[in-house]
Amino acid sequence: MIVFVHGVGETAAIWTDMRRVIGRESIALSLPGFGCRRPASFNPTMNDYAQWLAGELEKIGGPIDLVGHDWGAGFTYRVAAKFGHQLRSWCGDIGNVFHPRYEWHSFAKLWQTKGEGENYFANQILLRPKERASLYEDSGLDPAQAIKMAGELDAIMARCTLDLYRSAMPNPHHQWGPWTPTNAPGLVLHAIDDPLGHEGLAREVAISLGARFKRIANSGHFWPCQQPTQTAAILKSFWASIYDG
Repeated sequence: MIVFVHGVGETAAIWTDMRRVIGRESIALSLPGFGCRRPASFNPTMNDYAQWLAGELEKIGGPIDLVGHDWGAGFTYRVAAKFGHQLRSWCGDIGNVFHPRYEWHSFAKLWQTKGEGENYFANQILLRPKERASLYEDSGLDPAQAIKMAGELDAIMARCTLDLYRSAMPNPHHQWGPWTPTNAPGLVLHAIDDPLGHEGLAREVAISLGARFKRIANSGHFWPCQQPTQTAAILKSFWASIYDG
C-alpha cells in the first residue's frame, strides 16, 4: 500500500495526478485541519502530527510505502526514524529543512511571530483565491493550479499552520535530531527549482538517515502536481530496486 502525506498550504488533493500516474493502490491522508476537520482534542504541533501519522499507518497496516511532501516529508522522516516498523520504504523532499543548521524562511518567521502571523492569515482569508494565487505561481504552479490551491485556505488551516510552525523553533532538528539510519529503505527527493530547498543540506540529511538521494528536474516546490509523471517514474524505480513489486 502506498500512503501519501501532504504538507502545509495544501491538502491531500495535491496527490491526485501522482496517484493516477502510479496506478497502484494508494491512500492520500489529510492532515487534521487541512481540508478537513480538526478534532477538538488534537494539538497541531510537529510532534502531535507525527504521532497522528504513526497512528494512521497503524490502522492501515503494513507493509507501507510512505511518501511525504513539505511538512508531510518531515512527518515521514520522523515516523521512519522512530515508528517505522510497518514501513517497507519511505520517501520525502525538502530534507534541508530538517538539517541541524537550517534557518526558517521569511514566511515561517512571520508565522512564528505572535500577532503578526495572525494578522497575515486574517488578511489572506479576506482575499479571493485569485488574489492569493501569486504566492503559488511564484513556486512554479500554473495559474489554474495556483487558484485551486489558494482556494483551500480557511481559518482552521491558518490556525493549524501557525501552531505547527511555532512548535518547530528554532528548527525541527532541534527536537527530532540527531537523525540515524532508518530500518526501511529511504529516498530523499530534491526539486532543483524549489526556492525552499538546499541541495547540500538535503544530501547531508539523506546520508544521516541512510537514504538515497534523487534530484527532480524542471520542478519547483509543488512537484507532485508539477511533475507527476517524472516523479512517479522515480518512485517506481526506487520501489523496484528494493522489492519485487
